[in-house]
Amino acid sequence: MVGRVTTLCRMATDASSDTDASADPEAAEADASPEISLAPERVAEMLERGSVQVIDVREDSEWDAGRVARARHIEFEQVSAQAESIDKAQPVVFQCRGGARSGMVAAAFRESGWDAYNMDGGLRAWEERGLPLEPAEGHIEGA
Repeated sequence: MVGRVTTLCRMATDASSDTDASADPEAAEADASPEISLAPERVAEMLERGSVQVIDVREDSEWDAGRVARARHIEFEQVSAQAESIDKAQPVVFQCRGGARSGMVAAAFRESGWDAYNMDGGLRAWEERGLPLEPAEGHIEGA
């Protein structure tokens, strides 16, 4: 199972290297399948109830700048290596800045048997809806 996640994540990494998602964030966000996307408000509710794991796949500097409280940080390139540490018994929501990287990871994990989702619009959408970041003065790097 982990081998499949590794293969799918490697393919996603290659795809993200071939195209610059930051050049057209609107197009990149549209790539995430709507059936596996959850609105930020829904993710916040699930976090509040403790019924979901949130994995932030952004780079270290992005994570340090601002993040969702109770999220776990695993950089995009490391997700496949950390797959076994992600609980398959609980839904998992992947998120990044705009939803492109996390959408690829969510799709790979879903295909490998996890109850995996992408946070629609990523951390930008989270912040736009007035949901809190930590630390208190947190911000979205590159936004």
